[in-house]
Amino acid sequence: MGARFSALLMVLENEGQCMGNTGANQYFIYALEGPSSILLDDRRHRLEPGGYVYLPPGKDVQIKSGGPASRILIFQTRYQPLPGVSRPPAFVNHQRDVKAEPLQENDAVQCQVLMPEDPAFDLSVNLFKFQPGATWKSVRAHTMETGLVMLRGHGLFRLNTEWLPVRAGDILWVAPFCPQWFAAVGNAPACYISCQDVNRDPM
Repeated sequence: MGARFSALLMVLENEGQCMGNTGANQYFIYALEGPSSILLDDRRHRLEPGGYVYLPPGKDVQIKSGGPASRILIFQTRYQPLPGVSRPPAFVNHQRDVKAEPLQENDAVQCQVLMPEDPAFDLSVNLFKFQPGATWKSVRAHTMETGLVMLRGHGLFRLNTEWLPVRAGDILWVAPFCPQWFAAVGNAPACYISCQDVNRDPM
């Protein structure tokens, strides 16, 4: 398809663990279900659902399960250095500590920006939450590619001329310049997490 990122779902059973080095890539790790922990620079951080970690290139990491069937989402992309700008540091955070803002003056659609808006970062990750029946106000198209993972609820995506029903667990890849639109359907709120490349020449 031409995607320049990968989205991985990792399931760690009780006492499961994984370790390694990020190499030339950067990782965004998001805890979906169950407790887990991550070791960074000799310090262990607890991860609960909604917790997340950014790992720059060349970073050693160890992730351990804190119980049965911990589920973790990982976005992985090749980091693009920016001349004159230092590579960004690793950090750990939780979505509850990030303020939600209404989009396009629509309180029924809320966005949480999970990554710092800093030129050192070339990855943007956001959480979008829709009340039942809420929609984008208009069809959108971005110069960058987008990866989307539905976390909760049901919805309807328009991608170019196709209309795609989606539900929790589905993943989408949206090519650059592809028209897109979303509506939450059903009686429960819908939520998805998205990643995009930013702060670099899209060509």
